[in-house]
Amino acid sequence: MILEVFFWIAGGILALAWFSRIVEAAIGMPRIADVALPEWNRKPPTPTGEPRISIIVPARNEEQDIRATLEGLLALDYSNYEIIAVNDRSTDATGERMEKVAATLAARGRLRVLHICELPPGWMGKTHAMWNAAKEATGDWLLFTDADVLFKTDSVRRVVAYAEEGKADHVVLFPRMIMKRPGERMMIAFFQALFVFGHRPWKVADPEADDHMGVGAFNMVRRSVYEAVGTYQALRMEVLDDMKLGKVVKKAGYAQRNVFGEDLISLRWAKGAFGIVNNLTKNFFAVLSFQWPRTVGSVIALAFLNLGPFIGVWLAHGWARLPYVIAVLSLFAIYCGMSRRSDVPPYYFFLHPVSTTLFMYTLVRSMVHTLANDGIVWRGTKYPLEELRKGVV
Repeated sequence: MILEVFFWIAGGILALAWFSRIVEAAIGMPRIADVALPEWNRKPPTPTGEPRISIIVPARNEEQDIRATLEGLLALDYSNYEIIAVNDRSTDATGERMEKVAATLAARGRLRVLHICELPPGWMGKTHAMWNAAKEATGDWLLFTDADVLFKTDSVRRVVAYAEEGKADHVVLFPRMIMKRPGERMMIAFFQALFVFGHRPWKVADPEADDHMGVGAFNMVRRSVYEAVGTYQALRMEVLDDMKLGKVVKKAGYAQRNVFGEDLISLRWAKGAFGIVNNLTKNFFAVLSFQWPRTVGSVIALAFLNLGPFIGVWLAHGWARLPYVIAVLSLFAIYCGMSRRSDVPPYYFFLHPVSTTLFMYTLVRSMVHTLANDGIVWRGTKYPLEELRKGVV
């Protein structure tokens, strides 16, 4: 009898959690603009013409991708922009390849290269690189992106048209993820489902909601707003600099938007399932503010929320199985919805327990590695845990 009551209570919680989220998503997601639609294929509606955009590309040891990224940016069909590429203490040919692109005819007057040789104390390398570039920027808007992002020619023009018409202060464009292996699709599908559950992108535009957004591939913010929230100097030791920029902008009361754009920008995040595990090992403990009790609690919550529906369908009996079925079907509906915006087929839902287990492992791995090393090592630089904790925003 006690076990049956437990199954009903646990199942009720899971059914309510997943069903309420799929209802919210079904109502909210269509409200997010898609700037790839024909209606946004136009110039920004401003009386003075196209506002100036400064595109900032920090890079450390990105010799494989940096040329394609910079050449894609130089091909944009937007007239009033500059590119500031930052070679952040690279030990490979990144700086040389930046300079070769800058020496081409297409880059003259458009692309500048900054070389950073030393990292001062109290800074993450990436935030320091972006802060330095922003000081040199001349744009009305600052677009922070990554060194492995591929831009279509009309991507920036469309987003700027949307931002200016909607009076936005910060715009995030979701990238199309390039996935070549089943493991990548499995892990990214889980990450997207978790993102939908935890961050509610349809609430980002609501000034009354705490939900905020930031994506390293495309964080575009008005220069005046960037300066008003303290620039990247306020985020100098933030591992999650992209999301935290979104957080401080939203907390300060500025208009924040996130938009879809099909493949206007695209990138390959990692190679294979364990490539994603390795990438997230640096980040996950930071998501939980480097607190081990929160991490342990999050692992338990992940297991309950994501494995509970499948376990309940298998172990519960009679009508007690119903709430677990509702939770499982709601989760499957989220996968179906995501498949419309990504290259992950809905049947990857059946691998959800596997990806959940790998994400739980990643959380624990991130915590253990950070505590054991008394900090994190990111692209060859050691950042002490004490400084990371002090820098959490």
